[in-house]
Amino acid sequence: MVGLFARANYTSTSMPPISRPRGTEDLLPDRLAAMTGAVAAGMRIASSFGYREIATPIFESTELFVRGVGDTTDVVRREMYTFPDRSGRSLTLRPENTAPVLRAFGESSLRELSPPVRLSYAGPMFRYDRPGRGRYRQFHQFGVEAIGDGEAELDAEVIAVAWDWLADLGLGGISLQLNSIGDAQCRPAFRQALLDHFAPHLAQLPELDRERLARNPLRILDSKDRATEELMATVPRTRDFLCTDCGDAFERVQLALRAYRIPFQLNDRLVRGLDYYVRTTFEVWHEDLQGAQNALFGGGRYDGLSELLGYPAAPGVGFAAGLERVVMLAPPPAPLAAPQVVVCSAQASVVSLAIDLAQRLRRDGLTIVCDVGRRSLKSKMRAAERTGAGVVGILGEDEAKSERVTLRLLSTGEQVAVRLEEASAQVRDWAEASARGSLS
Repeated sequence: MVGLFARANYTSTSMPPISRPRGTEDLLPDRLAAMTGAVAAGMRIASSFGYREIATPIFESTELFVRGVGDTTDVVRREMYTFPDRSGRSLTLRPENTAPVLRAFGESSLRELSPPVRLSYAGPMFRYDRPGRGRYRQFHQFGVEAIGDGEAELDAEVIAVAWDWLADLGLGGISLQLNSIGDAQCRPAFRQALLDHFAPHLAQLPELDRERLARNPLRILDSKDRATEELMATVPRTRDFLCTDCGDAFERVQLALRAYRIPFQLNDRLVRGLDYYVRTTFEVWHEDLQGAQNALFGGGRYDGLSELLGYPAAPGVGFAAGLERVVMLAPPPAPLAAPQVVVCSAQASVVSLAIDLAQRLRRDGLTIVCDVGRRSLKSKMRAAERTGAGVVGILGEDEAKSERVTLRLLSTGEQVAVRLEEASAQVRDWAEASARGSLS
């Protein structure tokens, strides 16, 4: 065989090892279990609010994100993984999932359901960003979207899903930052006020902030540059420019949050990094995250995004949380369970019987490791102890003839020979005695 998959005749030391790409991580069993557990908790909480899970493709048309996220954003301009397919179409690994979920809503039967349509999701996203603490180029998000209803109370409901999820994970030290950035009616006046505020000081702004001011003035509120920070003390407040409708909606959001008993802090500089947000924006901050990356996650309302994607109007609100950061800061979950029983065959002639017994015990709901290798029984016993197993089942020719298995309780050394069909019951009896503390 020739080509990429041909087996070359290399010695084991002639080639350097191939490392994983920068900004990625291998999810080893304990880490993956924590991530999976966090998603399961999130889906359970979301389901209790009426949200149903959806999955979108990992890659989409590039235009979906250019139009949806905004061509002035750092995500679109600097961070997307974009490539042509074999037909020359431009595709992008999804950097976020709100636009894909809204696309799926717009071109499916979901749009025929009574609004709001409540959806939840989890999966990998991709951004070419500088790797950091809890930040990867392939990362994972859990999020929810409530689509088709513009009522302000839904904004608070989405936040409540996130808040209850974090509480379920035992994650403390958090604060909710809340703002309203208005809409197409009142935002132009605020944009002009920002331009007027910074115009006399353009020379002292860094190049990136001058660029932000020219392309999308609201983005400058997100600046962490020290020179820009000095000018923020007297910067105009978004709330001072809200029209009547936006102001009323923001008051309703706050009233609903108080009903949910969720504390919040008003943050006039909170604008988020994506262009589709209107009215409510929010972030959850954690006390252990400092500086430019202090947000654990965030979200907001995106009325108007559906029209940008070419679909009928469908107001919406949602949040997305990076699972890596959430898992990093949440209390560690319980370690992976050790096998309850290790079945060892003492002779090669009883391998089939050992496998059959292991399958029988698994069907009875036990976690079984079947060690049928050619090592000595003594080596297998030591290996069983290292796994943290509670019981070892030993099968040799004598056991095979009598259709019994010798069970050894590793914590006490107690040993008993039982019929094969009685093995599950004996293991459970020992487990119950251990739980009662009656094992000597």
